[in-house]
Amino acid sequence: MPETSSFPPPAGWPPRACTRKPSAGAFSRDPNAHYAVGCVMYLHALATAVPSATFSQSDCLQLAQQPNVHALINRRSSLILSSILRSDHGIATRHFAVTDPEHVFEYSADQLNETFRTEAPRLAGQALTSALAQIGLRPDQLDALLICTCTGYLCPGVTSYVAEQLGLRPNAFLQDLVGLGCGAAIPTLRAASHVLAANPNAIVGCVAVEICSAAFYLDDDPGVLISACLFSDGAAATIWRATPGPSGLRAFDFDTLHRPTDRDKLRFEQRQGKLRNLLHRTVPELAAGAVSELWARRGSRPVRAVVAHPGGRDVLEALAPVVAPFELTASIETLRDNGNMSSPSVLFALERTLARTDPASTGDFWLVSFGAGFSAHSCRLGPA
Repeated sequence: MPETSSFPPPAGWPPRACTRKPSAGAFSRDPNAHYAVGCVMYLHALATAVPSATFSQSDCLQLAQQPNVHALINRRSSLILSSILRSDHGIATRHFAVTDPEHVFEYSADQLNETFRTEAPRLAGQALTSALAQIGLRPDQLDALLICTCTGYLCPGVTSYVAEQLGLRPNAFLQDLVGLGCGAAIPTLRAASHVLAANPNAIVGCVAVEICSAAFYLDDDPGVLISACLFSDGAAATIWRATPGPSGLRAFDFDTLHRPTDRDKLRFEQRQGKLRNLLHRTVPELAAGAVSELWARRGSRPVRAVVAHPGGRDVLEALAPVVAPFELTASIETLRDNGNMSSPSVLFALERTLARTDPASTGDFWLVSFGAGFSAHSCRLGPA
C-alpha cells in the first residue's frame, strides 16, 4: 500500500515533538523578543521552475526601444530605461511567462489578470511536481498546500487551480497567502510549521510563485522604470514533514520585523485596475537596516551560510557588510541568472547553496527575505 497520512490530527495529539516550549520572549511585549515555533519541521524536497522563454537584458533593451513603449513615457524616461538595461546591474537573463512581452505594457487589466490566472498555477504546479518527484510522492499524498504570491489575485486562489491540475485529494487543506511581497516565502514556511504542529503526521507542500510579467506597468516614475528592468517570473516548491528527510535539515527559529511607517517605500498600488510598483530609492538602506536587526537577534547557534533574497544589485551590496564575513554568492548568482523573481528568489538561492555545501560542514543556514510592508523575515535551516 502507498504511504498515506492522517488528517485531521490523530488521537493523542500533541506529540512529544511539538511540546517544546516557546522561547522566553514568545508573544512578549519586548520588541527584541521573538516567537520560536514549537514543532519540528524537516525539509524533504526543494525544486524550482522558470518559464521557458529566456530574455537577456539586451533582448529587453530591444523591446524597450519599440515605438509602442516610447509612446508610454517621455524622452528622459526612455533614456533612463535604455541606460539601465545597457548597464551592469547584476542581471544577465530573466524569464517571462507572458506570451507577448513586446506588447505587455499595452495589456489591459483584464489581460494581465488572465495571464496570471493561466500562468501562475502552471508554473507553481511545475515546481511542485518536481519537488514531489524528488521523494517519490504522489500529489494525492499531500495533506496541505500553501501558496504565496503577490503579482495577481484569484478567488479561489492559486491553490485551487494547482489542486485540480495535480490531482490533490478533495480534503487537502489549501491556504493562499497574498500580499506579503518579495518576503513571502519565509512567512509561508512559518505557517506550514503551524500546520505540522496541529497535525504531525501531515505532508505539507509550500510554493512561492510570482508572474511579475503579469504586473508590468510603465510610466515616468524612476521606481517604475527600475522595476521594469529588474523583475521576472519563477516558482519554488518545498515539501515538509515532522520527521527527518533526505536533507536532514529542519526549519526553526522564525523571526519577523515589520515597519508600516515605511509601507509606501515598497508596495503595489492600483492604477486603472493594474498593479503599479512603488519602489523608493531608499529600499537598499531599508533592507539593510531590517536585516541588521534580525541578524543581531539570531541567537548563539553557529551559522555556516547566509541565504538572502536577491532584491537587486544595490540591495545585495547594502546587505554585504551586515552579514560579513559571510558572502552572498548564491544570491548574486540567482539575481544574475533570473533577475528578481520576488518571493521565490530566496528559495532559488537556497537551492544553489545546498547544492554546493559540504555535508560535513557544521552550522545552520540563515535565511532572510524582505519586501513590501516594509517587512523582513528570517529563519534557520539546520540539523536537529
